[in-house]
Amino acid sequence: MRRKDGKTERRKVGGQVTVRPSVVPSVRRETLWSPDGELDPRLLDFTVGDDRYWDSHLIRFDVLGSLGHVEGLRASGLLTAPEHRKLREGLRSALRAVERGRLVIGPEHEDAHSAVEQWLTRRLGRTGERLHTGRSRNDQIACDLRLFLKDRLIALGYGALEVSAELLRFAERHRTALWPGYTHTRRAMPSSAGLWAAAFAEGLIDSLEALPALWAQVDRSPLGSAAGYGVPLPLDREAAATALGFAGLDHNVATVQNGRGKLEAAALFWCVQAGHEISRLASDVILFSAEEYGWLVLPPGLATGSSLMPQKRNPDLLELARARAAALEGDLAAVLALRARLPSGYHRDFQLLKEPLIRGLGRALELFGMVSLVVPRLQVDRARGLAALDGGTLATDQVMARVERGEPFRRAYRAVAAALRRGEPVPVPPPARILARRGSTGGLGRLELGRAWRRWNAAERWCERERDRFTRAMARLAGGRGRA
Repeated sequence: MRRKDGKTERRKVGGQVTVRPSVVPSVRRETLWSPDGELDPRLLDFTVGDDRYWDSHLIRFDVLGSLGHVEGLRASGLLTAPEHRKLREGLRSALRAVERGRLVIGPEHEDAHSAVEQWLTRRLGRTGERLHTGRSRNDQIACDLRLFLKDRLIALGYGALEVSAELLRFAERHRTALWPGYTHTRRAMPSSAGLWAAAFAEGLIDSLEALPALWAQVDRSPLGSAAGYGVPLPLDREAAATALGFAGLDHNVATVQNGRGKLEAAALFWCVQAGHEISRLASDVILFSAEEYGWLVLPPGLATGSSLMPQKRNPDLLELARARAAALEGDLAAVLALRARLPSGYHRDFQLLKEPLIRGLGRALELFGMVSLVVPRLQVDRARGLAALDGGTLATDQVMARVERGEPFRRAYRAVAAALRRGEPVPVPPPARILARRGSTGGLGRLELGRAWRRWNAAERWCERERDRFTRAMARLAGGRGRA
């Protein structure tokens, strides 16, 4: 809700509390596109919408993007050495002001861009007015979002690394703890806590191995494309890209606006895929820790109680993790719907891409954080898991024992099925024997977790390399004061 008293509203996205500036109709707001016109305040209220709040997540990257743009202008001969020095130092001061909470988007600003440019111009006068040379808000926000995405993708990569590492450690501790595996939500064949956890770990490692391809799309500078058609100036686009630490350019200037929403959708799709691993993991823990199953034990510190029923220990954390994973799909759907069926070029519709993107990435980070808290504290009741193998779960073992003695598979299958219909019990051999009979690569008795750890280590090296490259580029722009 918008406040009418001029105060600010605090909201939380992705674990970060951000001040949401209020809309104050009586404040005169200047825009970068019409500073002198008489604008209907209702037009501004509608077109700005929640943009100030979502831009508060981007303002730091707006300053860093402007620092890269200034380097490009200097390399293009469009700034003198004194102008370049003043703009660079002014923007570095702006960055420090953002980090200290002194440069914020107020009700008098339309967005992050106007807040930064007006802050700079008040201090540098005519020199500050040169900042927007050769740039549109269209390539400016595209640059801000790519820097923001790089920052968040690195954090998401480390989140997935943490969860998958905890799952691999869980698998190492419980590789011989047997319980039933299910198909159609019916007991099928023996599984184990180790096999179960390692499968989710490898699923997340699959997502980690897909991250470099997504990163390569994000790691291209849009600056110099302006509103989508370039500008009639000799811009050194490569110099701006290098200053910002991008690996290259979006070469064709028209691809930048045509691609709006594409990167956002790709990032959210990555989150959705990883979120599906988390959601299924959460559903399993909820089910397997229920009284009727009981081979997983959720510690009391990670369960909530009931306001009515004193015996209850509810898996709310996991249920909400599953719900947040579902909500991620809604964020992705919003982005896909916003960008679909638009003609080429820029459209103001793109403004609404920021909300589902920022919210969705925040949800994904929260998911990783919560699940990495749960997994190492989960306990396994080996006795209950082993007891649950009774009731036909070892029937396939009987079939295969007959096959090994030379009986054709179909005949062996029918013989065991007939014995089950007669009510003959299926004996449960010792756990060591069950494991020994499953020695194929990746099977219950041969998890070979070292292979998964090698993949994990390669993904970690990639994250470290790209994090360090991004951090160094931002630190150089900030004059040694930056942080990624």
